[in-house]
Amino acid sequence: MAELNGSPISLEHLQALALTNYGHFTSIRVEDGRVRGLALHLERLARDCRAVFDTDLDLDRVRDFARRAVPSSGGCVVRVTVFDPALDLGHVGNDAHPHVLVTTRPAGPLPLPAMRVQSVVYTRDLPAVKSVGLFASLRHRRDAQRAGFDDALFTDAESVISEGGTWNVGFVRGDQVVWPNAECLVGTTMELLRQAHPSSTAAVRLGDLAGFDAAFATNIGIGVRAINAVDGTAFPDTHPVIEELRKEYTELPLDLL
Repeated sequence: MAELNGSPISLEHLQALALTNYGHFTSIRVEDGRVRGLALHLERLARDCRAVFDTDLDLDRVRDFARRAVPSSGGCVVRVTVFDPALDLGHVGNDAHPHVLVTTRPAGPLPLPAMRVQSVVYTRDLPAVKSVGLFASLRHRRDAQRAGFDDALFTDAESVISEGGTWNVGFVRGDQVVWPNAECLVGTTMELLRQAHPSSTAAVRLGDLAGFDAAFATNIGIGVRAINAVDGTAFPDTHPVIEELRKEYTELPLDLL
């Protein structure tokens, strides 16, 4: 389903989003009407709306629209996209009046099998904002997949690792999780795991990977997914800390949407 401000979205409004492609979003995994880290999702929407549109967002209204889309039982992923259909390519600097688009898709089963990733030098525009402009991320994902990998892992020119195309990355050393210290979008799943499991933050370069015991990717869609290779560096398909992270994540309290 797709609703704009609580009503079925028109073709005209969809064209505005597709052709101008200026806005931000968050994706929320919902289980029986409940959400992990709801406050983090709402904080992201409010923060990004100020960054992208220089205005505030009515979060109670957002929850209302999202709640309408959620089935009373079962799981789904709700995406809340904020954009202004009145802004076009030539007048994107006008005062904005953001609209709220809510779409849903089925939530896939977890956990997913381990994946292989290929490093690429790339930094997203405004890394801290979850923007709708995904062309470059998807282009790097496509290149990685056509080279035989599952996804792309971003680094800077000095080989410092930041994030994946649509996910955060973490590394395991002993019983500790190390999150890269780099410009990236701090995902809600990453933030929840940082609260649940002992961790530290450090600059991680491609040349440092041999010193880690395991690696994983994380976002709301994949949960905690093992990474079994970064370029030519291999990691195990599973690890006790990754299993512990999955358990800690599933045991987190859920908030009523």
